[in-house]
Amino acid sequence: MKKITLLFLLISSISFAQFTTTPSPAIASGVVTLNFNKTGTPLAAYTGTIYAHIGLTVNGTRWQNVKGTWGNNSTQPALTLVSGTTYKLDLTPDLYTYFGIPNTSSVTEICVVLRNDAGNMQTADTFFNVGAFQVNLTTPAQNSTAIIASGTSFNVAANNTGGNASYNLKVNGTSINTNLSTASYTFSDTNVTGNKNYSLEVTQGSTTITKNFSVIVNPGTVSAAMPAGLLDGINYNTADATKATLVLDAPLKDFVYVGGSFNNWQPTSAYSMKKDPVSGKFWLELTGLTAGINYTYQYWVVDATPIAGTPSLVKTADPYSTLVLSPDDDPYIPALSYPSLPVYPAGQEREVTVLQTGQTAYAWSVATTNFVKPEKEKLVVYELLVRDFDASRSYQSVIDRIDYFKNLKINAIELLPVMEFEGNESWGYNTSFHMALDKFYGTSTKFKELIDVCHQNGIAVILDVALNHAFGRNPMVRMWMNDPDGDGWGSPSTENPYFNTVAKHSYSVGEDFNHASLLTKNYVKRVVKQWIQEYKIDGLRWDLTKGFTQNCTASDENCTNAYQADRVAILKDYADYSWSLDPTHYTIFEHLGTDTEEQQWANYRITETPSKGVMMWGKMTDPYNQLTMGYNSNNDISRMNSTNHGFTKNRLIGYAESHDEERLMYKNIQYGANLNGYNVKTPATALSRMSALGAVSLLVPGPKMIWHFGELGWDSSIYTCNDGSVNTSADAISGDCKLDKKPQPQWVNNWLGDAGRNKIYTDWAKMIALKINEPVFLGTATMASGTSLIPNIKIVNSALAATQLKDVLILANFDVSAQNVSTGFPYTGTWYNLMDNSTINVTNIAATIAIPAGEFRIYGNKVASLAIANFEKKDGIYLYPNPATNYFTLNTNTSKVQVFSITGQLVKSFNTSQAASYQYAVNDLNKGLYIVKAYNENNEVQVMKFLKI
Repeated sequence: MKKITLLFLLISSISFAQFTTTPSPAIASGVVTLNFNKTGTPLAAYTGTIYAHIGLTVNGTRWQNVKGTWGNNSTQPALTLVSGTTYKLDLTPDLYTYFGIPNTSSVTEICVVLRNDAGNMQTADTFFNVGAFQVNLTTPAQNSTAIIASGTSFNVAANNTGGNASYNLKVNGTSINTNLSTASYTFSDTNVTGNKNYSLEVTQGSTTITKNFSVIVNPGTVSAAMPAGLLDGINYNTADATKATLVLDAPLKDFVYVGGSFNNWQPTSAYSMKKDPVSGKFWLELTGLTAGINYTYQYWVVDATPIAGTPSLVKTADPYSTLVLSPDDDPYIPALSYPSLPVYPAGQEREVTVLQTGQTAYAWSVATTNFVKPEKEKLVVYELLVRDFDASRSYQSVIDRIDYFKNLKINAIELLPVMEFEGNESWGYNTSFHMALDKFYGTSTKFKELIDVCHQNGIAVILDVALNHAFGRNPMVRMWMNDPDGDGWGSPSTENPYFNTVAKHSYSVGEDFNHASLLTKNYVKRVVKQWIQEYKIDGLRWDLTKGFTQNCTASDENCTNAYQADRVAILKDYADYSWSLDPTHYTIFEHLGTDTEEQQWANYRITETPSKGVMMWGKMTDPYNQLTMGYNSNNDISRMNSTNHGFTKNRLIGYAESHDEERLMYKNIQYGANLNGYNVKTPATALSRMSALGAVSLLVPGPKMIWHFGELGWDSSIYTCNDGSVNTSADAISGDCKLDKKPQPQWVNNWLGDAGRNKIYTDWAKMIALKINEPVFLGTATMASGTSLIPNIKIVNSALAATQLKDVLILANFDVSAQNVSTGFPYTGTWYNLMDNSTINVTNIAATIAIPAGEFRIYGNKVASLAIANFEKKDGIYLYPNPATNYFTLNTNTSKVQVFSITGQLVKSFNTSQAASYQYAVNDLNKGLYIVKAYNENNEVQVMKFLKI
């Protein structure tokens, strides 16, 4: 059974779950009722629906024919409440039919785990006997693996109920001993010199029960110097595609076999790894490989004298895997997302690593090879969860929307973690293999194509990476784990050289890495190297950096949030390593801590060329949401400015929304202010206020971030459940729906065609174009602290000449009524509204300006000529984007629009009236230069040019 742990809560199972079956023992040919009393179990206080993760033991193999998938409430059976704390589940009309197997199958057990609806609370694995005929394997334990010395004997003993039975003992599928009639069986397999998989088949009448177990022979590890230049994991031989060398660092382990498809998962002594006498690492050169073939393998890691409660044998994938296969997740990966997915090897369990020699390298475009990252100060990051961005939930779907990003003018995409995580539908923070790409979204080649396409369009790619922790499938957890129930899952033991047994901070998630460990540091740096060098990733956003200390406890939040010198040093070291690989690499920390500590990173190596300095996440959700809701309290937005954090340069990635925060629009509609008919709870009114939000957030100097579809006013709660309901409960009993997959109405419902949503998108696009292209926004901002519904932001770049756009004044009215807003222009004269280049003549710098509720003004001392270079303009009419790929938009209402070739031929007409921001489709036109005639509502004509690319 796959023990699932979700991102924010780990609940331990218990071994005394109160189950019975009726009848007992169960029978395969009739109705079986599973009875459960939740008292004293992990589900005792839970009041919601209880679901069964349930399967069978068939032909000696447990967890066969499982109903549905873990966590999928629509496919896994729900228990019925009988009364009080008692539940039942009827398996009807018989086990064969219920589980969909032939009635000739040998069913000997029902395997079951009960869980809550969120899947983060569960009982222990429980097994119920099926049939009156039962077999008891007394020596060794069922499904056990014994470690023995070469040449010794191995004893087998079993007995059965119901009289004599026939016993047949097989090794690797071949019979070695039989007894056709006995109720008590014994046998000694003498002089065992190689690894063996045993199966004891016991038959009584028409029923056969199979018990499986195995032995591993201690091969006597060979001490041999490891060839120079090898790294942990797979080392491909670039000169010989028939060879590859595996390296595993496994302190305190006695010996390691490599089992794989290349030895039919029956490793002999030839596949026992050698041990380097200097480094202590295990290594093995594989030979006879064929280029282009997908081989799979695991390490069989053995501790011959384990400490109490820890396993002697762990079968695990390579910690440094770049592609892993999972028997639990892979069957549910869409073939459209990952065509020709390598097949998981039959008869194995848990993750396996894929090895393939002779791989063809991805052909990166010149645009990526020569990609110059956007300046940190100009960065506008679009945070995106692939799973919830488009219905197909794939890298291809993001590639297909590249025009959407280009037209929004953002210059960076930040993806929530895409490293191999547990399950398929996840935010990705439950990472298990940090160097492997999760397969649910697509192939490695397709991911590289996404990065390539972004770079071709001037967009950097940043990855969110969760290196504070790892989850239970992680090989470095499993190789040194407490596993008292022997199911192959557990928490780190005291011997674990990578993980703390108890988290050293108060935000515990998964298993806590010990970043003081040299092995952990080496692993983290390999992860960084993989994504920078193999995938050309431009930056990493480090999740939960508060957890990188060793100084605190899980219960001491004050310690966790205080300055920690070890954490500062550790993270500086990781930043240094990243910059050693790529001097322009974006290093971003999600710390959300004290200014004193964050300054250590933001100001670090800041004077170098190129300038370094870690960018810090700057959560400003609450004050900005107070503004959009219309409340004059707790709305101080002055800390959107890096200067107010004590940063030498603009290193604050400020944001009003992120994946962790409630949607602004949801709260606008739920809780917005209301006065004299102006009601923020009205969706159209709430949407109309979001352009002003962009003005007072995106244009503040320094890097900024948008959470996906904030630019379209997404108004679904972040706590929206799979079924569309909203559950904000954060308690351990019911959990919330924060991690549930979300619908994608933005494409299905053509949100860009909605005038209110499109206005946010187009207004923010203009603002982003201003920020990126106009040097004034590299200047200094003046933002008053304190509460106000009428923010006033002054930006000046004194390095610019008076003939340039060097002064900007941003005004907004978040009140629920029109206001005469105090301006404070720096000087008198002509000022330009940078959104449409209309002008005002300022004769009194203290004069007020009337601004309707929810609106804004952006004034500059000059026209924003650089920002509108890509817009064809005439008398205040703009055509954008220009160049265009699929469509262009006009900022005015039209009665008719005509498109002509450069030679004057009419090639396309739009003959119906359209509102401003309507998208005029031109995807069917050939590439080239065109003339557009736009007729307004008075039948006046504007003529513009645009380039179709």
